[in-house]
Amino acid sequence: MKANIHPDYAVTTIKCACGNVLEVGSTKSDIRVEICSKCHPFFTGKQKLIDSAGRIERFRKKYEKFQDQ
Repeated sequence: MKANIHPDYAVTTIKCACGNVLEVGSTKSDIRVEICSKCHPFFTGKQKLIDSAGRIERFRKKYEKFQDQ
């Protein structure tokens, strides 16, 4: 590697809005994020399924005549 062309790599902290703090290596210092794996709905299992404007009902109504055949 060439000398003096790479940024400094050091241990830094990532702070989430939920209060979680992670120690990682990075070229930036003191990173702040809004969401992390501790509070993200995918990882916590608290996902909300939103049926906007009755999409399932519209689908069933559209194809109900094919159900009887």
